[in-house]
Amino acid sequence: MKKILFLTGTRADFGKIKSLIQILESDQAFEAYVFVTGMHLQEEYGYTLIEIERCGFKNVHTFENHTHETTMDLTLAKTIEGLSGYVKEVNPNMIVVHGDRVETLAGAIVGSLNNILVAHIEGGELSGTVDELIRHSVSKLSHIHFVSNGAAKKRLLQMGEIAASIYKIGSPDIDIMFSKDLPDLEVVKKYYEIPFETYAIVMFHPVTTESADIKKQAADFVNALLKDHHNYVVIYPNNDLGSQAIMDAYKPLKNNRRFKVFPSLRFEYFLTLLKNAQFMIGNSSAGIREAPYYGIPIINIGTRQQNRALNADIVNVNYNAKSIADALNNIDEHKVNKTATDFGKGNSAKLFLEKMLGKDIWEINHQKQFREL
Repeated sequence: MKKILFLTGTRADFGKIKSLIQILESDQAFEAYVFVTGMHLQEEYGYTLIEIERCGFKNVHTFENHTHETTMDLTLAKTIEGLSGYVKEVNPNMIVVHGDRVETLAGAIVGSLNNILVAHIEGGELSGTVDELIRHSVSKLSHIHFVSNGAAKKRLLQMGEIAASIYKIGSPDIDIMFSKDLPDLEVVKKYYEIPFETYAIVMFHPVTTESADIKKQAADFVNALLKDHHNYVVIYPNNDLGSQAIMDAYKPLKNNRRFKVFPSLRFEYFLTLLKNAQFMIGNSSAGIREAPYYGIPIINIGTRQQNRALNADIVNVNYNAKSIADALNNIDEHKVNKTATDFGKGNSAKLFLEKMLGKDIWEINHQKQFREL
């Protein structure tokens, strides 16, 4: 039995790896472990450990990695320390990490320096901020790559990764997006006490490289929303540098009848709300990846998703209030088609399991080699 350790630090990355954990737990060839840290354990962001516990996974370990200072380097150091101790206790055969978060980098460092295979989910993509540096660093520290599309595979090959270590499985959250088990809209509205007949979704995250401007960016964004006429479901940002400025800017929204503000939403419930939304506004990757699958209009603000695979139907605006207001005035007439993008067909977990059950993946050399193009 192979021991597979998954690491999760945010609601977003858990949505990506949830189906992968579940399919390994259902197979007798594997024993899955989940190391939970980051914003999952922070009450101000909804204490989303609860959502992980609802899944009933057998082996869940929690570790608080946030410090009194919200700097990424200290979070990285503390996560490495906590994960290193747990890895020595469990002795996994593989560590699975996702994306471009600082916790992801910690997982890759701990695995590679302890001679443990590291598998990276959704490497080779473009993040557009400091997260891109983290994503590519994780790729170079990882032995195995489960990518979402052909473009990502090509970038990893450009980075000198071995073709035999790259497996295209699509984006795992697509599995959940089109699951028959998603709750009905009325169930979700009742659960979260959302009174609106129609609504849009707000997800706005700080760009760490623009930390000096975040307070003004958030204020202009909120002012544009307050002057608009739509109803909004607002979800707190990730716990990155600058997130407090955004949450402070949201305070006037809490006493406004057109807004419902949440620290976090259950992933399946969020997908149901997204699927039925009038549009989405902000700078979340959900607007670039998930929303086009549902044919939802998107207003994408600023630079956070710069250079990512932007759909032609997405309305891109800058940070100033007038630019945002102009987009809001025209969004009701903005029609889009559901996008057949290259992020998989909803069978990522099945493809993941097939590769994990094969012999090739376990014969990949722990000593990485650079491949010239």
